[in-house]
Amino acid sequence: MLQTLWRFLSSLFTRAICQGPAEGKENGARETTPIPDPGDQGPNLLGKPQDRGADPTERRPTILLVVGPAEHFPKKIVKAGDKDLDGQLDFEEFVHYLQDHEKKLRLVFKSLDKKNDGRIDAQEIMQSLRDLGVKISEQQAEKILKSMDKNGTMTIDWNEWRDYHLLHPVENIPEIILYWKHSTIFDVGENLTVPDEFTVEERQTGMWWRHLVAGGGAGAVSRTCTAPLDRLKVLMQVHASRSNNMCIVGGFTHMIREGGPKSLWRGNGINVLKIAPESAIKFMAYEQIKRFIGTDQEMLGIHERLVAGSLAGVIAQSSIYPMEVLKTRMALRKTGQYSGMLDCAKNILSKEGMAAFYKGYIPNMLGIIPYAGIDLAVYETLKNTWLQRYAVNSADPGVFVLLACGTISSTCGQLASYPLALVRTRMQAQASVEGAPEVTMRGLFKHILKTEGAFGLYRGLAPNFMKVIPAVSISYVVYENLKMTLGVQSR
Repeated sequence: MLQTLWRFLSSLFTRAICQGPAEGKENGARETTPIPDPGDQGPNLLGKPQDRGADPTERRPTILLVVGPAEHFPKKIVKAGDKDLDGQLDFEEFVHYLQDHEKKLRLVFKSLDKKNDGRIDAQEIMQSLRDLGVKISEQQAEKILKSMDKNGTMTIDWNEWRDYHLLHPVENIPEIILYWKHSTIFDVGENLTVPDEFTVEERQTGMWWRHLVAGGGAGAVSRTCTAPLDRLKVLMQVHASRSNNMCIVGGFTHMIREGGPKSLWRGNGINVLKIAPESAIKFMAYEQIKRFIGTDQEMLGIHERLVAGSLAGVIAQSSIYPMEVLKTRMALRKTGQYSGMLDCAKNILSKEGMAAFYKGYIPNMLGIIPYAGIDLAVYETLKNTWLQRYAVNSADPGVFVLLACGTISSTCGQLASYPLALVRTRMQAQASVEGAPEVTMRGLFKHILKTEGAFGLYRGLAPNFMKVIPAVSISYVVYENLKMTLGVQSR
């Protein structure tokens, strides 16, 4: 039911705001004498008398008949009604199309009519779209109404709704979701993003795991390509200070002198390895939390998505957090200090104990909320702004708009959570000294503000932002190519 409603609303949103009510009269169509409701039984459909005691709003429709050869029919109608696949639409096929289509129209009309008064107003259209994750302005809702409203009441009754939509077959895919929802797959090397959502159809057909595999592969390539900038960021977060003002060129020079060009990729191996378990755990946790919330909506609203996504992020990060500590230690290691990841893990365990694998855990978990919240809010704002201003004939924003929205929203999220990320990295980098006091998150914040000022909380921000655009671009290109390889349809 929800899927049917969304299909109508998505096509309505992208079509009605820019077309007039006369759309149904194109392609040789014209209004003819009223004939009985195609949702009625066969005898009535063939023109026998109707039940005069019936509700006139339910039993007195006006059907639009198409006059002319089948090639003049709108292509979507021919495709939807052509049961014998002969490329023609005969009367019997047209009748079956009308019967099936009107049933769906009735379901959608009843779903939109939240007041159960037999009419749909602007507020009900806005609320229905808002429930499905898309916000439109009251002016847009009024434009939609005007395209169907024949009597100037700024409300739509069943006859107006049916007459407008009867010759528009149900869209197979809800455009707005399909063009916009997978943009969260952009990988910028952060682990705080909200998981993607998949439709019922994608979950039933198994397309969801192909999207996850494509996203994981894109993330691996993206992180590998931007690994030098990521390692430079970690070095600047830990070692840069007022007395050691490490710059970008100086940082790269130091890394190459100390360990050669290969050292630029230290820590990248574990950074790539943790993509798969984190994505799988986050996705499974997200789906379970959605069920726990108890919503019957296919797509969550922004606030529900923030709550579910943040909790899923906490669960996933808690599961793989020791790998985060290993990644930081491997990125900071000197030449010859460890022979590999396992040697690094053994060394930490023997010298510092198991607790060392959870250093920085609290600031990391706290950072999920501002990152995910601002990332979602900015992205939704950009999306809705674009849809309101530029969605004329299609909801497809194009590659560059998606890249821009993903880059801006991710950058804003990182900017908000960066101080917590810096404190987390410094806590992860601490090697316990026997007898020395443990530095807490609060103590570290105070120390940085006292010795370096507020600017000290943003050490390493420049290389972090430098990697965002290439990371988003690379992950998008690789993601699209992997989707084609895995047989996932491009949107």
